[in-house]
Amino acid sequence: METLSILAQLIVSASIVVVWVFRHDNIVLEFKQYGLSDLVRNIVGSSKIALATILALDLCYEVPVIQASLLMAFLMVCAQAFHVKVRNPLKKYVPSALLLLLCLFIAAFRSGLI
Repeated sequence: METLSILAQLIVSASIVVVWVFRHDNIVLEFKQYGLSDLVRNIVGSSKIALATILALDLCYEVPVIQASLLMAFLMVCAQAFHVKVRNPLKKYVPSALLLLLCLFIAAFRSGLI
């Protein structure tokens, strides 16, 4: 189970970096579609990258991984809400839904619930 948690942390971290760094043009378009400002986009992006860094650092250092995964899960719930708001097709919901589940798994495992 420890290995699955580590794998989940790596998947979440890598996914966030790929989307927010290498596919930033898509993020800009999505946030415009949602009607959110550049400031909100930058705050969300910075928060997600910081949380992804904490999840990755947990492999070598003792960091607050439960809190980081729960905050990331909250951001994924917000992403789901905005997909609903603009009535995106189902395929747009899938990435944030999977990351939400992974974050909840990490938090549950690390807190001893599973």
